[in-house]
Amino acid sequence: MSDGPLIVQSDRTVLLEVAHPDAEDARHDLAVFAELERAPEHIHTYRITRLGLWNARAAGHDAESMLATLEQYSKFPVPQSVAVDLRETVGRYGRLVIDRTDTGELELRSTDAAVLAEVARAKRIAPLLTAPLSPHPDGSARFGVLPWARGQLKQELVKLGWPAEDLAGYTPGTPHEIDLDTADWHLRPYQTQAIDNFFTGGSGVVVLPCGAGKTLVGAGAMAEAKTTTLVLVTNTVSARQWRSELLRRTSLTEEEIGEYSGQVKEIRPVTIATYQILTAKRKGEYGHLSLLDAMDWGLVIYDEVHLLPAPVFKLTAELQARRRLGLTATLVREDGREGDVFSLIGPKRFDAPWKEIEAQGFISPASCFEVRIDLPQQERLEYAASADDERYRLAATAPEKLRVVRRLVKQHDGERILVIGQYLDQIDQLADALNAPKLTGATPVDERERLYQEFRDGVTKVLVVSKVANFSVDLPEATVAIQVSGSFGSRQEEAQRLGRLLRPKESGLPANFYTLVARDTVDQDFAQNRQRFLAEQGYSYTILDAQAG
Repeated sequence: MSDGPLIVQSDRTVLLEVAHPDAEDARHDLAVFAELERAPEHIHTYRITRLGLWNARAAGHDAESMLATLEQYSKFPVPQSVAVDLRETVGRYGRLVIDRTDTGELELRSTDAAVLAEVARAKRIAPLLTAPLSPHPDGSARFGVLPWARGQLKQELVKLGWPAEDLAGYTPGTPHEIDLDTADWHLRPYQTQAIDNFFTGGSGVVVLPCGAGKTLVGAGAMAEAKTTTLVLVTNTVSARQWRSELLRRTSLTEEEIGEYSGQVKEIRPVTIATYQILTAKRKGEYGHLSLLDAMDWGLVIYDEVHLLPAPVFKLTAELQARRRLGLTATLVREDGREGDVFSLIGPKRFDAPWKEIEAQGFISPASCFEVRIDLPQQERLEYAASADDERYRLAATAPEKLRVVRRLVKQHDGERILVIGQYLDQIDQLADALNAPKLTGATPVDERERLYQEFRDGVTKVLVVSKVANFSVDLPEATVAIQVSGSFGSRQEEAQRLGRLLRPKESGLPANFYTLVARDTVDQDFAQNRQRFLAEQGYSYTILDAQAG
């Protein structure tokens, strides 16, 4: 027994005493394998999940190191049931192996014949397997796997609680020479480690904070693989930023990089395509899927993998012979499909905590504030009388927020400020009130790029944006973000919006992230949920009262 900051409970929850002097160290080590569920002021609640344990195991952490974390920081002895359960859950990862036979056919094997027999009889797995094969030279029992079923088999095994380690290898793709042009820059140590971990594991996900250089990890992986590469991104602006970075950081020329989007349809040795074009339907069919077979891709990179649209999961299940790299700032998915990312893209191969990267000086320190406003009596009555689905909009678009935005913009006069909203009419009001340009999904791509560039150059100091600016937008000199409304309780959106501020600043100014919240409404409830991921990363929100100035 120690005087540590943790209390480990038999239901797999872990309580963290925030004010304890060892709380930050404990949070850092605990986040490797546990997920933050609630983050009120004094006691944070984490939960140890199967997927969290398997991701940690795939990233190189074993059961004993995870238990050592719990035992080192726990105020009371770790319940014996938790220790046993943790060891057994971690031990399930890799008990089943997908590999190839001597003749190149897919096989599912295990040294635990009983486990293999159990899963082989499962209703959703039996159709994916062929007849039992003779024992492997190491004595493993094994079944044949249908050639097309590699991805679907991994999905179903995760659902059954038996994640398979995929050792079946990858097609090298068509060789294509790609080198890093490091005349005036070098990969950072954590970027090099992320690339090494990815290739050691084969396929999987690299988790890095916004502004920590995920694109450079992608470029480094391309230079290591030296093969034709398909890069999937969130939108056309992101596609053009990837193209610009690859031209600047690698030996690739403009003729070697193609854009495949709503506007341009180029297929080159390195092709950058948007998720939207892949999921666009023509006559009820996904008309652009031929892109996936247009080249013998040796590497597929999924940028912002936590946003992968559901139809692309199905396509990815058929791409298991291609090496796959997912890049993201958070593995959180609001649709609960983290298990599909784990099984189809691959497990987490590298994860750098935000505060750790900040301490190394590679991303800017940031202060987070929640500014609470009161609804006037009439608006409060209207809110109380409204249907549940209307209440968030009423609270999120409260007119009082406009006054607070004006004050914050004045307070940070001269800095580069992003004002972020969810609703188009609110964005119109903000842009008019601040006499600032606005950028929404309806803004043409060329106009978006012009506005972003004017903001980077300092010609425009205040930019009002919708959720189109959440992802893959490089605005390094932004020092202030004012979030007026958002997508309900989205943790990933909160992380991405703070991420707009984290790129190191030439100005040296600190980053300030403000969230405006209507007190005692669902707006406040959603804000607490949105903040969970950032609290897990060690960020805390200072509560400010708008009425108190």
